[in-house]
Amino acid sequence: MQSSDLKNLKIAVVGAGYGGAAAAKALSLLGADVGVYEQATTIREVGAGIGLRPATLDRFGQWGIFDAIAKVSSPSDYFEILTATGEPLMKEEWPAAGERKQTRLIHRGDFIDALLGVLPQDMVHLGHRLRTVQDKGGSAVLAFENGATVEADLVVGADGIKSVVRQRLFSDKGPVFSGEHAYRAVVPVDDTHGMVTDDNLRMYIGRGTKVYLLPLRHRGQVSFDITALCADSTWNPRVTKDDLLRTVEGFDPRLVDITRGLDMSTVNIRAVYDIDPVDTWHSDSVVLVGDAAHSMLHHQGQGANSAIEDAGALADALRAADSPREALAHYQAARKPVTDTLQAVSRQGWTEDAIDDVFPGQRPAGQQPAGQAPETSASGTAGTSAAAAAGE
Repeated sequence: MQSSDLKNLKIAVVGAGYGGAAAAKALSLLGADVGVYEQATTIREVGAGIGLRPATLDRFGQWGIFDAIAKVSSPSDYFEILTATGEPLMKEEWPAAGERKQTRLIHRGDFIDALLGVLPQDMVHLGHRLRTVQDKGGSAVLAFENGATVEADLVVGADGIKSVVRQRLFSDKGPVFSGEHAYRAVVPVDDTHGMVTDDNLRMYIGRGTKVYLLPLRHRGQVSFDITALCADSTWNPRVTKDDLLRTVEGFDPRLVDITRGLDMSTVNIRAVYDIDPVDTWHSDSVVLVGDAAHSMLHHQGQGANSAIEDAGALADALRAADSPREALAHYQAARKPVTDTLQAVSRQGWTEDAIDDVFPGQRPAGQQPAGQAPETSASGTAGTSAAAAAGE
């Protein structure tokens, strides 16, 4: 689209999470008039740490916000997957994007604060819970529970796994329970009993449980995450310290000690859900991004990264296309095959015995069957699909 057309474009973003904030930044850089509408009255991101991949950081560089992210994150060179008792299964550098080779590890709260911090203060409107959305062809109308209505040339649905935009226009299928719980906490590095000595992510797997240690050196802390099998599908289940200790039975005694030392009032406890792939992400004037479009399980650590990539791809498509409608089609064509694959791979509830099925050829050379060499991914980098475990 011509620069003058982009400057006349009014865009309403529903949701001020990762995808919404990133979309707002990317689209505002086109010169468009962007407003963000968030249901919460205050924005507070709970949970623990995530990994921002080189491709994501490359986007931040393009948008001029890399330094803001770097101030509240730590660089990581590689990730490692080990057995429950610490024997190595695989170790790999993060897949590079151009000259960027490191992943940056960041607390979820710091990340959303940094993203929102680079937006004009009057761009984000809190206390706007979406009730309905109507696509009128050349524009779309949002109606909120507080009585406000907004009409925009383009509506971006970035309202998460329970997206109202998706339910009203694209798919009425609800979230799908994974059969797992995620228990997440942030602990001082001194409380990890010497297990964290660098800035690299490690994951320990065994008996249906995965334990992540994700250093947040800039905070002097570590994100400690347990993902464990559980049949309770309650969104916010009630779990005791003894329940957590049972999930790590047989693990490295130091991991058990970290678990035993947790203050349960600080542990974020969630049942783990995703959604089935959505056939169509856009209408004439409405489009989905992030979890609203393709919420996925955290086993590949790609939820937040995918949302950032969506935002960049949407801005690219608007810049290159002749009209918003054409741009939305190009955006979906570029992103949906990628996220369909990530959703499918993330649903593979792999175990130590099945690691070669999920990450083919990625075991250390000494542990691979004779004559087996690392496979090359479609991008030409051995085991890029194994850039896995930044627990989200």
